[in-house]
Amino acid sequence: MMGFMAMYPFVFGLMGRYFVPWIAERSGFNVDIYADLIIVILTLMVPISFGALIAFSILEDRDDNIFLSIKTTPLSIGQFLSFRFLIILVLSYITTVFVIWFSDIGDFPLKNILAISILASLEAPMYGLMINALSNNKIEGFAIMKALGTLIIFPIVALFFVDKKELFFSFAPGFWAAKAISSIIRGEGILFLTYNQYYFIGIFYLVFLNFVAYKLFVGKVKV
Repeated sequence: MMGFMAMYPFVFGLMGRYFVPWIAERSGFNVDIYADLIIVILTLMVPISFGALIAFSILEDRDDNIFLSIKTTPLSIGQFLSFRFLIILVLSYITTVFVIWFSDIGDFPLKNILAISILASLEAPMYGLMINALSNNKIEGFAIMKALGTLIIFPIVALFFVDKKELFFSFAPGFWAAKAISSIIRGEGILFLTYNQYYFIGIFYLVFLNFVAYKLFVGKVKV
């Protein structure tokens, strides 16, 4: 399952580059009108996939009592987990850059691709921590993963609002990246906030969510 999920991001990039234009050509679908919607869906699926990967990897370690073994080594559990979450963050970032760039939908400057990928990738460790904080085994983890995955609906719905009503969906982790993407494609002055506001508020919010998720995780597994 983890091997299959690791292929998701590359599938998303190929879908954006080839499948979406193919559908548009045969159905008369105007990609430009819904460019932000398409990019948001493809982009936000990446951190969810990588969050699930690290979550199930840690759940398997918990089932195999790996944490107990690590306590007998010079390496602390905190260092062990920090390294793994850093790796998943880097992989999520690289893959998000690839998906947005390779999809070639919308007029995205490279600097914005690199910046938004940081914001979106911060969701990956948060999802991994939350799945572990709310589950005791892989079966429960799968159910929690599906539940947390539904959060992607709220940023997508928020794209259809350009006034203060959009803030009703701002609790969703992907909201800020989605709106930052939309502000680039639609242009400044159309959405409720500016690109910089979406981006920097999103950075602080995602860091906060990661901190909360880590505290919940530590309390759960007693690291």
